[in-house]
Amino acid sequence: MSLTPSSAPTEPPAAQETSREEVDAALCALMTRIAEAEDRRSAAEDQLRRVLAEAENLRRRTANEVERARAEERARVAAAWLPVLDGLDLALEHADADPTAIVAGVEAVRAQALNLLAQLGFPRRNEDGAAFDPTRHHAVATQPAGDAEPGTVLRVLRPAYGDADRQLRPAAVVVAAGDT
Repeated sequence: MSLTPSSAPTEPPAAQETSREEVDAALCALMTRIAEAEDRRSAAEDQLRRVLAEAENLRRRTANEVERARAEERARVAAAWLPVLDGLDLALEHADADPTAIVAGVEAVRAQALNLLAQLGFPRRNEDGAAFDPTRHHAVATQPAGDAEPGTVLRVLRPAYGDADRQLRPAAVVVAAGDT
């Protein structure tokens, strides 16, 4: 018995159509899922763009607010110094006056400047006799200790301003040396 193309086993036509319908349905479901995924991706991209734009706007607003606060603080500090400058101008206007009066005026202006620095959070520190601390002092010289303990500040050449947390500048000091 020979097999001919017409006698080859074939699937019934209904089975082929059902299989095609299943493939079409699966393809349609897959296309729907792809479209839904594309919509979610597009929505996520839109949300990401909005969040990035909000973050950039926040960064700009914050930078502007910081700059405005800095400018206001600079103006506040400068305005606080104006009375000191007024006092210096007044002292210069009276330069031909009695020298003792000028000295008293300059001392008053100095006291006003020291008070202002203290109000700004940078009081003048008295470091004479203090133990040398490299975080608060800048040693510019040493000299024999004499009666003082080695490592003691003997003399302040340039005063310190500020406190332990906020130091405007350290004190330039002469420190007692130990025996050599």
